[in-house]
Amino acid sequence: MFVDSHCHLDFPDLIAREDEVLANMAANDVGTALCISVKLEDFPQVRGLAERHPQLWASVGVHPDNADCDEPDVDRLVALADHPKVVAIGETGLDYYWQKDAPEWQRERFRTHIRAARETGKPLVIHTRSAAEDTLRLMREEKAGEAGGVMHCFTESQDVADAALELGFYISFSGIVTFRNAKELKEVARRVPLDRLLIETDAPYLAPVPHRGRTNEPAWVVHVAEEIARLRDEPLARIEQACTDNFFRLFHHAQRPA
Repeated sequence: MFVDSHCHLDFPDLIAREDEVLANMAANDVGTALCISVKLEDFPQVRGLAERHPQLWASVGVHPDNADCDEPDVDRLVALADHPKVVAIGETGLDYYWQKDAPEWQRERFRTHIRAARETGKPLVIHTRSAAEDTLRLMREEKAGEAGGVMHCFTESQDVADAALELGFYISFSGIVTFRNAKELKEVARRVPLDRLLIETDAPYLAPVPHRGRTNEPAWVVHVAEEIARLRDEPLARIEQACTDNFFRLFHHAQRPA
């Protein structure tokens, strides 16, 4: 069984095809997916997906790119996370690619999520783009390692991966690792310890080869696993088993299907 550790099934391109997307997952032996929250306003729909389908789980959080939205505080995140289908805090982190002024409100929001994760005992789902130094600094300052978590859709250097691994975090690869020009990322995928490796789609974005340019969906996480198996010269079954075991070890409130 494969697991998609990060997708956005509540987004319009996917929620409109809910039954089809889930059927495609089943047909490709993708037995579990984590639906990621990016706004508190939309969280009820994310949670609703997880409530409707036993193979889906949810996170709660506010993406760092979202400026004009409900601002979370620790108490609210903790309260919303107190649900059996909510297994993670996030998507959170820092993004200076779109927010080029590196705003302080992003850093404060990230601290809020880390504190909520530590209080709930549920791991963090961290996004970082053009902000690795500050991301790691805040993780250290706020003791993010006490909650644990994953660096999702990883596109950073080996040094950043090593720093995150030292803090106890997992590294998740998306369809980007299948792209021909992602040479540095492919090297990182070869070197991440097998017991810290996760795979994801970030659907509806970043469809892997051979579906690049199309609307991504969890069924295609298999292609990410295939590329990582190729890069590491490992049997696909070993990557599949390791990534699935790692998911349920990290997101320990999620129940593995029978």
